[in-house]
Amino acid sequence: MTKPRRRAGYWLQLALTLAVCLFMTVPVVLSVLAGLTNNIFVGLSSGLTTRWLLEVWALYRNTIFLSLGIALACLACTLVIGVPAAYYMALRRNRVTRLIEELLMLPVAVPGLATALGLILLYGGWQALRTSWVFILIGHVLFTLPFMVRAVLAILSAIDIRTLEDAAASLGATRLQRFFTVVLPNCRQGILAGALMVVTLSVGEFNLTWMLHTPTTQTLPVGLADSYASMRLEIGSAYTIVFFVMIIPLLVAMQAFSAMGARARRHVAEPAEPATAPVPATTPVTASAETRHA
Repeated sequence: MTKPRRRAGYWLQLALTLAVCLFMTVPVVLSVLAGLTNNIFVGLSSGLTTRWLLEVWALYRNTIFLSLGIALACLACTLVIGVPAAYYMALRRNRVTRLIEELLMLPVAVPGLATALGLILLYGGWQALRTSWVFILIGHVLFTLPFMVRAVLAILSAIDIRTLEDAAASLGATRLQRFFTVVLPNCRQGILAGALMVVTLSVGEFNLTWMLHTPTTQTLPVGLADSYASMRLEIGSAYTIVFFVMIIPLLVAMQAFSAMGARARRHVAEPAEPATAPVPATTPVTASAETRHA
């Protein structure tokens, strides 16, 4: 009686999973197809074309490279700031560090438009900064930094980094040596998880960027919104294809690197097989002693 029930439950879970996958992927597939058809209102029967992709590349090539550059720069900044911050908070878990952790989450809780308005009021008077892509980078770092800190902090809290630190210190390692030889290798998975979040969020961030950008610092999401707002639906759909072509290889590479690290750690953690001790043979001395006794 239990077996059919489990089988029905399995098929129900599979059907629910497939339904969720279809719910999430069908709109994306339709958007991609729209960017490859001659007429979006007629559909596939109007024929396939790459004309819209070529037009997107001609019109918005600079926005693609700018978005990718800002995302990589944002990743570098969050690594330099977020990993040491998470390390410090993991070592000193008290009210102050918990307050800092909550304050770091404010840019995520507050709407992006409000954060962008605050940045404009604070730094908007600096003309060189206001018209530079660095201004967008500042907003992206504020928005993505909590994700890097939380990911690394979760790993450091799970492995009891204080005990590892004390062990390394007892062997004479300095604070800098402990950070690079003990902390970073042990929190690599957290760093990779945070990097995935930072890159994807930075490339696709719209609210902050829409407020902070200028005509010369237009990023990919802003260009996508601009193409849809001008009712150029084929261009917007082709823009979506370019977005996928740009972001998916990055995600696949990071996932592969993360999987390689996990396999390496499992290989190191596997206990070595104990060597079989050789059976001692009867030595001539023992044999001669037995003969004398007889």
